[in-house]
Amino acid sequence: MSDEQQIVKEKPAKSARRGDTIIATGRRKTAVARVRLKNGGGTIRVNGRDLDVYFPAIKDRNLVFGALEHVGKQSVVDVDIRVDGGGPTGQAGACRLGIARALKAFDGELAEPLRQGGLLTRDGRMKERKKYGLRGARRGTQFSKR
Repeated sequence: MSDEQQIVKEKPAKSARRGDTIIATGRRKTAVARVRLKNGGGTIRVNGRDLDVYFPAIKDRNLVFGALEHVGKQSVVDVDIRVDGGGPTGQAGACRLGIARALKAFDGELAEPLRQGGLLTRDGRMKERKKYGLRGARRGTQFSKR
């Protein structure tokens, strides 16, 4: 097989620029967030709804705002997020990673502050699979003496 015939598998890009919009992906547990970031007035919409409506819990809203507040860009960019899978906390974490990656592509100088804040690191913790012979990942069956 010659060099021309070999198919090279490339890792999918974590962020891309399409015109004046930056598209990035964030993941947490089983949640996937596709983030579109562009210059604007600071609006954040999640699945077509305002951030306050989609994430009523303050801790989840703060998690989404985390990357923007860390670099001081909360009133400079508009963010549109499509998120699915997982629960509210996992979705908020996926949004945070997607926003951080989009900000890195938006302005290269923001990469170092985002990395120092731990915002560009994907949280790799996932649910442990259930094993055979057990009731859950680690929980065994109940022991009976009699």
